[in-house]
Amino acid sequence: MNNSAARIVTEFVLLGFPSCQEMQNLLFSLFFLVYVFTVMGNGTIICAVRLDKRLHTPMYILLGNFAFLEICYITSTVPSMLVNFLSETKTISFVECFLQFYFFTSLGTTEAYFLCIMAYDRYLAICRPLHYPTVMTQQVCYILMFLCWVFGFLSYSVSTVQLSQLPFCGPNTIDHFVCDMEPLMALSCAPAPITEIIFYILSSLIIILTLLYILGSYLFLLIAVLKVPSAAGRWKAFSTCGSHLTVVSLFFGTLLVMYVTPTVENPAQIQKIMTLFYSVVTPFLNPLIYTLRNKEMKAALKKVLKME
Repeated sequence: MNNSAARIVTEFVLLGFPSCQEMQNLLFSLFFLVYVFTVMGNGTIICAVRLDKRLHTPMYILLGNFAFLEICYITSTVPSMLVNFLSETKTISFVECFLQFYFFTSLGTTEAYFLCIMAYDRYLAICRPLHYPTVMTQQVCYILMFLCWVFGFLSYSVSTVQLSQLPFCGPNTIDHFVCDMEPLMALSCAPAPITEIIFYILSSLIIILTLLYILGSYLFLLIAVLKVPSAAGRWKAFSTCGSHLTVVSLFFGTLLVMYVTPTVENPAQIQKIMTLFYSVVTPFLNPLIYTLRNKEMKAALKKVLKME
């Protein structure tokens, strides 16, 4: 083995979105505004839920925790992107890269679990309204949230350790804006099919099972709503789920496109766009989706912002 092949990689180069420096500055400004709006928007939801006693119900407690999760999720990618836009070397250390990979995948998994228990909450509220107060208590709500965080961060812990133990001899250029499984596996100088297979089986199971559970919940919910005699009653019942269903469609829709749609012509670019959508755009839109479609939330936000 020659010296170059035996070299150990200590840092990676994240290409991000290659362009001239003027475009890099423009992208920096754009993503900086997106990040600030996301943190402020989701932070306002958290404050509204904490300060308005009318929102101290499982539905809004879940929403407040989900808003906090969205802040964490976008923070796992965008700050490093902003540094990357202004950097000439665009490097990230070995440890930082795998920490980013771990938090990025763990927070995304936690979000999928959260969407499940939010669907469960809406199912109970509409399909089992008489049992809802006794089944979905605040204590149960907090337990479910705790389990989402725990299992979210346990899901990829083994895969992250296995991936970090692979030899990286060079090259060290990642054609992405985040350290992710596929580009990292491509840079390993030793094949690790078992590690890769375990990761993709786990990812597929998490995505498919959580999505099937959510769709199943909404199927029962739809059946229950259609049994409501009045059109106004049906609309009121289903409107409480509209925001959640919108977020589910945005989040899982891009994941399915990324993993199902063929990406033969330009896989790297498509992967960047899809990853950007579910990791940045969805957290960015979350405050708008939940405030514009929810009267109670709008009233609480006005109170928090002293608009009334």
